[in-house]
Amino acid sequence: MSTTTTSALIRLKSAQKSAKGVSLYSRFVNRPAGRYLAAGAYRLGLTPNHVTAISAAFSFAAVLVAAVAGPTWAVGLVVWLGLAVGFAFDSADGQLARLRGGGSAVGEWLDHVVDCAKITALHTAVLISFYRHPGHFGTEADGWLLVPLGFQLAAVVTFFGGLLTEQLKPKAAPGDRAEPSTARAVALLPVDHGVFCLVFLLLGGGGAFRWAYTVLAVAAALFLVAFLTKWFRELSAVHR
Repeated sequence: MSTTTTSALIRLKSAQKSAKGVSLYSRFVNRPAGRYLAAGAYRLGLTPNHVTAISAAFSFAAVLVAAVAGPTWAVGLVVWLGLAVGFAFDSADGQLARLRGGGSAVGEWLDHVVDCAKITALHTAVLISFYRHPGHFGTEADGWLLVPLGFQLAAVVTFFGGLLTEQLKPKAAPGDRAEPSTARAVALLPVDHGVFCLVFLLLGGGGAFRWAYTVLAVAAALFLVAFLTKWFRELSAVHR
């Protein structure tokens, strides 16, 4: 490992975002992976927008495979790998921006647009696969097609609601970082994107994928209700 990369890793370790409200997967798997990718990108002279584009390329390639390829174990592995690598690069772009001294408005905008498109497209790909391969998934009944639609709705509203709440809430005072709760980090695992990506490893299992995906869809709906209640209460206490 070069001196430049090592120095970047040291600087990145001290410039991490708060772990509060972050699941165990993101805290101990995705962020560390993103840190190494950010250090490598820094050494290569890439910008955060370049890293966002790489994240989008991996993610949308995986979405395309999920939509058009037959649902086999090998395809599921390819889809998971593409999504997992894309998610790691998604963490790396923000870390690279902090390493370079701060991000730009257009960089943050691009990152959020890609994230929203990725969420929408991924559940659309599942819907297409359910429709094209009903015998494999056991989705002959049309009602099963409502599952990815409902999951998509919950995921997009959660993404947008969380983003808007973050913008409207007063900013925390510098240095005011509460200790992250391990129990909360574990509880958030069902709605972590990295954990969701793992379900595609079951793509070749047909019914196993359908039920695992449905369980995560129900969890997403329940968490959405909890998040909306929490955010509404927090913003109700804000005086403008």
